[in-house]
This record gives sequence, structure tokens and C-alpha cells, in this order.
Amino acid sequence: MNLKAHFSRFLAADPKRAHFTAHSHHLWPDVTLAAQQRCWEDAARLADRKWELVFGELIPSLQRKIADIIGVDDPDGIAFGPNTHGFVTRLLSCLPAGRPIRVLTTDSEFHSFTRQIARLEEEGLAVVERVPARPFGTFTLRFAEAAAAGGHDLVFFSQVFYNSGYVVRDLPAIVRVVPDPATLVAIDGYHGFFGVPTDLSRIAERAFYLAGGYKYAMAGEGACFLYAPTGQCPRPRDTGWRAAFPALERADGGVPFAADGSRFLGATFDPVGLYRMHAVIDLLRTEGLSVADIRAHGHKLQRRFVAGLERLKLPALDPARLLVPIAEPNRGQFLTFEMAEAGAVYERLLAANIVTDYRGDRLRFGFGLYQDAGDVDRLLERLPAVLG
Repeated sequence: MNLKAHFSRFLAADPKRAHFTAHSHHLWPDVTLAAQQRCWEDAARLADRKWELVFGELIPSLQRKIADIIGVDDPDGIAFGPNTHGFVTRLLSCLPAGRPIRVLTTDSEFHSFTRQIARLEEEGLAVVERVPARPFGTFTLRFAEAAAAGGHDLVFFSQVFYNSGYVVRDLPAIVRVVPDPATLVAIDGYHGFFGVPTDLSRIAERAFYLAGGYKYAMAGEGACFLYAPTGQCPRPRDTGWRAAFPALERADGGVPFAADGSRFLGATFDPVGLYRMHAVIDLLRTEGLSVADIRAHGHKLQRRFVAGLERLKLPALDPARLLVPIAEPNRGQFLTFEMAEAGAVYERLLAANIVTDYRGDRLRFGFGLYQDAGDVDRLLERLPAVLG
């Protein structure tokens, strides 16, 4: 598999750059430039009426494509927004008022959730139980036991942990044991969407799912979505005017909401990211590539990288430092090294135009469709001069 030709614009912009953060800012394929221009041209051609095209054609088509990718049979349950934090706050606004909300989560959620819930905790508005992600081998069992104990208003966890790359495979094992049907269950799928084959069909009636285009969907910013199960959280308190757009007036005179996923919409947004995401999905379909193919490609490059590191024996990138070992099948599309000096190593690599990223004491290398074996080999050739 070699799709580098489809990323010619980004790669030509800096030919000497070794870009290994597909898990964070995935490079965009060339089709996104045409999609971005098409968005502008549609706005010029249609002006005010562009929203008829966006909501009448673009969004329904994208809903169907995403529903197929994540294994749900209700495309109308998908709502779009500029970021996942907006959806987090709307979900939180569905929870009981008048007392602290009771939250079950992990110690490894992304900042979109952790910062917001910690702030509520500071004010005494939330009581939070955090289950450690490590040891990974027992995470699903431990988290499921905590969820089965009940007493929560919200159960929130990641499909793939952003700070390690560990994949929670058996999502139904957690979702199905939540005893109270009033408990809101939400899965952060950002590092899973287009990186890990996902089938929500067995939990589609129960779990919310959040993801977006900045990572493996290769669509850049502003293209996030929430899948909302039918009937759950029908009237979030945090709401924008778009959430009522297809709704009829309520007989009781209350604030009207749509019955489908658009009840979680906000206000006016820039649709350009949705144009890009639509173009990327069409490209992959044209090339005959599935999410499983994308995953296999990334894992093949990971194995080549780690085999090279074993030969180089660089202390900073000793494979023994990997949080999720290369032998662990439940790993995402990036490798995470645990080290106190992660920030310093990142800076040394960046100075050599080798792009990685780090979170605290964790240095991450990501692998994507714009890379091939030659890119990994060239990276390995450059590392000794930087870290030796």
C-alpha cells in the first residue's frame, strides 16, 4: 500500500520534514484542497442558500458514510460540530441539576473532558471516580466492575487512550453492565475513528460516541461529530439555535428540539471541514481501503520502526520504554515512550525537523497513510545523529 502520491501538496511543502504525528495532526490528502475550494465556490454561487446544500446534501451524505464506518443504522443520530468539547458540554448539560453530578471515568482522558470535569469538581458540582488505565491488561474488567456498581450519572471513557495508545477492544463489556438506564454513557472515539475498526451496532441504542477529522480521518479542524442514541438526552440545557431548526413547536410552549441527533447542534459553523472529510472518505472508497487496511499499514510501519530501534540501541528510544509494547495487539496507530525527559527529546527531534509530540513524560510517534517503509528507514538513519 502506497498512497503518498495523494499527499503531494503537504509533503512537497517541506520535503525534509519527517512528520510522525499522524495521531495528532494527520497530513491532508490533495483531495481536501479541491474540497476546500468547492466549499468557497458553493458559497459564492449560492450565497445565503448554501445552507440548503450543506444540510440537504452534504450532511446527509456524510452522516450515511460515517454511520457505515462506525456500525450504526441511524445516520440521523449523527450531529456535527467544530470540536468535541462543545459536545462534551452539551452532554454534561443533560445531567441532573440541583446536586453534584456523579461521574465515572479514567485517569487517561483527553483535555476536552478532563479539564472541564475537573473545573466542575473544583466548584463542588461533580463527584468524580477515576479508574486508572494501567495495568492495561485488566482495564476493561476493572472499569466494567466500577460501572456495574452503579450510582453514576455519567460514564465516560476512551476507545483509545490518547496518552498511551492502548485500545479498549470490548466496548460492549463496559456499556452493557451499566445498570441504570438513566446513566449517560459516552465513548471518546477520536483516536479510534479511522484508526481502529469500530462496530457500535451492539451498543448503538445505549452509548454516545464522539470523534472527529483532525486525526486519522485526515480532514483537519472543524469536522467533529457526535452519535446520539435515539431518545436519550432529548433536551440538553446547553443548546444552540440549530438544535431546533427541524423541530416543530412544542405544544406546551417550551423550547423545541429536534428528535434526531440535531438536538445536539450548536449555532452557525464553518462547513469547510465537512467538505474535506467527505472528500477523504470518497478517496478511500475509490482506493478500496477499509479502516482495517489503514490499521494494518500503520502497524506494519510500527513494527519496522521498533525493529530498527532494537538495532540502534538508543537509550532514549529503548523499546522497553514503550507503554504499549509492539507485541500487544490492542494498540492504536501511535507508539508512546515513557520517559522523564520526553520534552527535551521532543525539542531535540524538532530541531532536526523530525516532528513528534509529547504529553508530560510521554513521547509519541504516529504513523499514517502518507508514510511508507522508506520514510521509516530514513527516520532511523537520522536518529543516531540526534539522540546518539
